[in-house]
Amino acid sequence: MIILPYKNISPRIADTAFVAPNAAICGDVEIGADSGIWFSCAIRGDVNEVRIGARTNIQDGTVVHCTYKGHGTYIGDDVTVGHGAILHACTVEDFGFVGMQACVMDGSVIESHAMLAAGALLTPGKHVPTGQLWAGRPAKYMRDLTQEERDYILWSAGHYVALAKAYG
Repeated sequence: MIILPYKNISPRIADTAFVAPNAAICGDVEIGADSGIWFSCAIRGDVNEVRIGARTNIQDGTVVHCTYKGHGTYIGDDVTVGHGAILHACTVEDFGFVGMQACVMDGSVIESHAMLAAGALLTPGKHVPTGQLWAGRPAKYMRDLTQEERDYILWSAGHYVALAKAYG
């Protein structure tokens, strides 16, 4: 793993977090307990701060960045971020879900228990409200989440905590 300071600020990573050997994390980044930063992720807290809560999984190939003099990136507890996503200067609240290869842009918010579908593009300043599924490029409201999807969000976070612990 590559853990680098930026301007004398080093990432702060909980002892129980899993960071894959080829993940890169630099600067003003905090990662909470039992979170997983998977293979080939890049998390850059060089121009602003990045905060990642507990039991959150940032899956393979994801890029997390922020904007200078703008907005940091804030990812809550029990969040799932799918493979190859881009999160830039945005907020994903607790129990939020970001699908594979989705892009979440500056000032956007995915509220708690909301889902952004795989491949979606959430344009600057948009909000995905609690209980909703948004999809498309640009992303728009598709429908309310089913109970099965709500349950999957909860299952996913716990599943990835267990998976990370299996790596030892």
